[in-house]
Amino acid sequence: MKTLKIILTGATGMVGEGVLLHCLARPEIEEVLIINRKHLDIQHPKLKELLLPDFNKLEMLADQLKGYDACFYCAGISSVGMKEEEYNRITYETTLNFATALQKINPQMVFHYVSGAHTDSNGKQMWQRVKGRTEEALMHLGFRGQYNFRPGFMKPVKGQKNVRWFFKPVIALFPLILPKQSLTLHEVGQAMINAVGKGYKSQILEISDIKALAKS
Repeated sequence: MKTLKIILTGATGMVGEGVLLHCLARPEIEEVLIINRKHLDIQHPKLKELLLPDFNKLEMLADQLKGYDACFYCAGISSVGMKEEEYNRITYETTLNFATALQKINPQMVFHYVSGAHTDSNGKQMWQRVKGRTEEALMHLGFRGQYNFRPGFMKPVKGQKNVRWFFKPVIALFPLILPKQSLTLHEVGQAMINAVGKGYKSQILEISDIKALAKS
């Protein structure tokens, strides 16, 4: 597989940072361009950064986004305390606006979206429905490949900074207590890399799919 140039969002969050650190350490990755709303204090020979306060205005950066093989869209927010209208604006509308602009620039790229376990457009919980609608819309944008990752509990990559304090004491217990609901962010990152070069049988990847693809 040729080396890949990827775009990554959400690097200031737990999932995005873990996937970023995994990618920077992998020989398959030639370059990572992170698109952030605020600066990430990390330096690496493979790493580039573009600041974009409003993800709905990605077209402003079009000249700097050509020639990339994939986008790992790890940006997201918690739905706790949010009304559905606001959560939909950030999770559905912003993601679709970002992806649509990127597809026009790089139609031959692969686009990965991180949603979550139990995502369901007909689900009882608001976040399930919004993320489910987001997945469904992304699948029809016309990328060369588009995959939706539904991870569960995730063990961070060594050296991560964006791990909430109350999460740290129980991290080691996840694989023991909930082996079928747990992943490492190394597995998530590697599955994303492998999906770009090898594809996968389904556009929806549950925990078991992510584990299998990471090993392929």
